Amino acid sequence: MAHYLLRRFCSMFFILLCVSIITFSLMHFVPGDPAKLIAEKKYGDNVTAEAVELVRSEMGLDRPVFIQYFNWMAGILRGDFGISSSTGRPVWDEITSKLPATVELALAAMLVSLIIAIPVGILSAVKQYSIMDSACMLGAMLGVSMPNFWLGLLLILVFSVNLGWFPVYGRGDLTQLILPALTLGTGIAAVTARLTRSSILETLKQDYIRTARSKGLAERAVINRHALKNALIPVVTVVGLQIGSLLEGAVVVEVIFAWPGLGRLLYDSIFARDFSVIQGCVFFIAVMYVIVNLLVDIIYVWLDPRIRYEAG
Repeated sequence: MAHYLLRRFCSMFFILLCVSIITFSLMHFVPGDPAKLIAEKKYGDNVTAEAVELVRSEMGLDRPVFIQYFNWMAGILRGDFGISSSTGRPVWDEITSKLPATVELALAAMLVSLIIAIPVGILSAVKQYSIMDSACMLGAMLGVSMPNFWLGLLLILVFSVNLGWFPVYGRGDLTQLILPALTLGTGIAAVTARLTRSSILETLKQDYIRTARSKGLAERAVINRHALKNALIPVVTVVGLQIGSLLEGAVVVEVIFAWPGLGRLLYDSIFARDFSVIQGCVFFIAVMYVIVNLLVDIIYVWLDPRIRYEAG
């Protein structure tokens, strides 16, 4: 296990290094002079050449690119992600102020998806090839195919505009969380339900399941005590990856519902050409993603003691 963790940490370092290079390069890939774009944002459209050069000097854009990159990475290692050109606040403060809202939405969406997906997947597997199975898989197919932005607008139209049950936008009480969580969780539920079904069907073919049935155990006991835990191993993989992807996949949902999270911050920063915030958000999300992946692999061992990570 120790050798495996060492390899994973090395791969995490390499992945984050690549992400940092790509993220830092975003500013230099944008058409135009980054210093001029930032100066126009700061001083207005009629910016002078002196103001552009002042911004270039203040942000270190007059130095070689590799020096700029090393200075940026050195700042990140110290917890300094730079200063937002839009608000004048540290980027780290901007991220941490928006992070709780995104985590709240991500956890709510994951809860919604599990509440829907696990029962639907189990029911579909137990009733294989029945009308119930076909209906469940049709619903899962619709959930996978439905874009988040379309579903979000549809939910707003039905439950906010026509029925008036939930607020249209904002964050505050539980009623403002329901529609964004449903929008974000539906697509995840569809994927998880299909995977749960296939995993349980595969598990039900195993010899120990036939042994449990031969002992006279009720079918519910066979499913809950013997099949479900082993069948959840691949499900945990997908769920873990989805938790990481929720942090960046919530951009569309947060924009639609004006949810004040990282996705909305990233969206606003792109239109404001706030490069420091864009770079900080992307790199922070990448760090969270690789950490979640590592935790998922560790959970494997708890779910199935037969799994061991050995050096090899």
